[in-house]
Amino acid sequence: MGSLYQRGNTWWIKYYRQGKYYRESSGSTKKMVAKKLLSRREGDIAKGKTPGVQFDKISFEDLAENFLRDYRVNQKKSLTKATRSVNHLSTAFERLAVPQITTPRINAFIESRINEGAANATINRELAALKRMMNIGAQQTPPMVDRVPHIPMLEENNVRKGFFEHDEFLALRDALPTYLKGLVTFAYKSGWRVSEITGMQWSNVDLPKRIVWLEIGTTKNKEGRTIYLDDELMDVFNAQREIQKRGQQIVPYIFPNRNGDDKIKVFRRAWVTACRQAGIPNRIFHDLRRTAIRNMVRSGIPERVAMMISGHKTRSVFERYNIVSEEDLMIAAKQQEVYLKTQVGTNPGTVIKKGFQRKC
Repeated sequence: MGSLYQRGNTWWIKYYRQGKYYRESSGSTKKMVAKKLLSRREGDIAKGKTPGVQFDKISFEDLAENFLRDYRVNQKKSLTKATRSVNHLSTAFERLAVPQITTPRINAFIESRINEGAANATINRELAALKRMMNIGAQQTPPMVDRVPHIPMLEENNVRKGFFEHDEFLALRDALPTYLKGLVTFAYKSGWRVSEITGMQWSNVDLPKRIVWLEIGTTKNKEGRTIYLDDELMDVFNAQREIQKRGQQIVPYIFPNRNGDDKIKVFRRAWVTACRQAGIPNRIFHDLRRTAIRNMVRSGIPERVAMMISGHKTRSVFERYNIVSEEDLMIAAKQQEVYLKTQVGTNPGTVIKKGFQRKC
């Protein structure tokens, strides 16, 4: 059984759990408030729950460290982004105890980030990090979180839809420095992510069999992947091999940097300059991934095969990349028109002009 007592004018409660006693302030000068708090704590203990006072000892920093440790232990590639999200969350929740991380405070954080000019997608990634760290805390033994608050998410309308027409890609490639031409050609045809391409090594290539692969665990979805090299890509890889044989490249990467002494890391300036010279500003490297998927589907490659080549695990995400252009819509309209004209008994004119009455 628990008990009530006063410290000054404030009522406190005392209760036991598993042979250990806990003291907790009711924060009120009214005995009835303390009595209700004691009843709630005894009810939680009867259900096997950890006393709420324990969660007051857990801070946002404790949850954040647990969250980042999970990323480090599981060697997740997005650790840098997770750390960035934690840093932004810290501005609003630093030194707060778990029970103080409430929905109203979360809404205040959202409002402040909007006022700072952060995009909805960026804020959602930060909110997802907060939700994840709360859930990890709730799964600990003993738990660090007793209740995960409602965390509202913002509507995202900033999904990019950029892609390259073939002539645009050719103009871009011509404008790029020589050391980037092979890299963008491979990206244009494979749809692989930039980090997957820049990290490829010769140990992942079998030129006689014309295949390149990524090992299991090295990709974003942790699955391995293999691609067959067509004639153009064979020319690209043979040219890169010749560069290595001539001693102009001292690293095992297929597409090394300009000096040939390391992998390609940053090439934003060269990319922006080439896009401007090609007359296609505001394009990003990831648009090549969208383009490759679109081209594969348009060329008749089954979607399941296209997903295996590009590395998409879910159809919903794949569909976001399967861009429909104005030309696609025009082709669809013409195909429908041809089809309707071939139907027996179909009047090719579907619009009834004013003053014209169809005979029955």
